[in-house]
Amino acid sequence: MKHVDKGGGTPVVFLHAGSGDSRMWEHQIPAFTAAGYRFIAYDRSGQAAAADELEALAAHLGIERFHLVGTAAGGIVAVDYALSYPHRLRSLVIANSIVGVQDEDYLALGRRLRPAPHFSAMPAEFRELGPSYRAANPQGTRRWMELEQPIRALTTRNRITFSLLETIKVPVLLLTGDADFYTPPSVLRLFAARIGHAESVVIPECGHSAFWEQPETFNRVVLEFIGRH
Repeated sequence: MKHVDKGGGTPVVFLHAGSGDSRMWEHQIPAFTAAGYRFIAYDRSGQAAAADELEALAAHLGIERFHLVGTAAGGIVAVDYALSYPHRLRSLVIANSIVGVQDEDYLALGRRLRPAPHFSAMPAEFRELGPSYRAANPQGTRRWMELEQPIRALTTRNRITFSLLETIKVPVLLLTGDADFYTPPSVLRLFAARIGHAESVVIPECGHSAFWEQPETFNRVVLEFIGRH
């Protein structure tokens, strides 16, 4: 399995979005290694349950407990892993993610937010980068487009529901952008209501890729959170 493993100290594992791979974390590597953490990211294969793939990597690398950061589809994997292997986690960060909840009322909400087929026909950079970022940072937008990957299949071990979210006991940080088409602040509040102990952060002028659009804010918020756990 292709992976990145840099620095030392307590491990922090990063799970990429469906449209990317481990290279997308280029703005996080220097920040987290400089803060004294072991930075780990890998490319999901899409050929097995993603939580089991992560568990196999953790065993291969010999890491017992770690912080887990997942963005977008990686957030779905992170939630599934927290439900499957909670004893492994020091903390859980779910960023810009629809979380994979399968309750019918939530699925209907998603269809209202992102009506098919029109939404999926839009360019990926329009769906996943906020308008403020695209307007102000054409070079960063081009770089994101260079790293974009075809979306792979994602298999979970659990059928994720709101009631299952209530069983998560590890420390949780929920994070989104105020211009995120997938997880606007109102949707983030739905998750916060079910994970009662979770902390929530909404980043202004930010779309679906906070880690890329506003890495300084993303890194600061996540480092502060995991530093307490």
